[in-house]
Amino acid sequence: MTTWWPWARLTASLLGFAAIIAQLTRTLTNAAQSTTEWGSHLPTVAVNFFSFFTVLSNLAAAIMLLVAAVWAWTSGREVTREPRWLAVMLACVATYMITTGIVYNVLLRGIELPQGSTVPWSNEVLHVVIPLFLLVDVLLAPKRRMLSWPALGVIAAFPIAWAIYTLMRANLVTSPGSGAPYWYPYPFLDPHLTPGGYLGVAGYIVGIAVAIIAVGAGVIWWSRRRAEARASR
Repeated sequence: MTTWWPWARLTASLLGFAAIIAQLTRTLTNAAQSTTEWGSHLPTVAVNFFSFFTVLSNLAAAIMLLVAAVWAWTSGREVTREPRWLAVMLACVATYMITTGIVYNVLLRGIELPQGSTVPWSNEVLHVVIPLFLLVDVLLAPKRRMLSWPALGVIAAFPIAWAIYTLMRANLVTSPGSGAPYWYPYPFLDPHLTPGGYLGVAGYIVGIAVAIIAVGAGVIWWSRRRAEARASR
């Protein structure tokens, strides 16, 4: 597994990049064909695209899987464990992607999107394939290092920053789709749609935060269990 797993990581990375590019191309093409001023504003559409947690998580995952593959073929050849920085970054992207897969398939899969707005195969790659690959990577990838519990703070940092950014930016943006004077990347973050308004949104944020912390704790716990199993051999 040590010899071929970097190739699996490289394949997953390239697939992730391809899915992001395909969906970005479709999104910008649709925007360019829009008949409204707000719908055809490409800078806003592009920034909105990279404001989705799913897109950012997949982009980070694709980058880190590529980095991990290159590391395995270079300095990683002569060592038995990945460096701590790489272990923490892989734990971060694994946590985000596993959580993305859970949230999408529980909360968002049944939501009907405008015809032609989504590239179907890209959508499945970003929400199912890459999350599953990162789960397998956590469980089975060779040379994984034992993580300390303070790494959970590093894992939690990006989702907190993303949530603050999203809620602060939302009312500064005109929605390209509807022309509304606000834009939220997900319906459950929109106080105009969520029962209870901002209180309901807060409930969803807390729930997702708990899920991220739980998944991150699981990733760390498994790394420690694998290390203990190696030590007992």
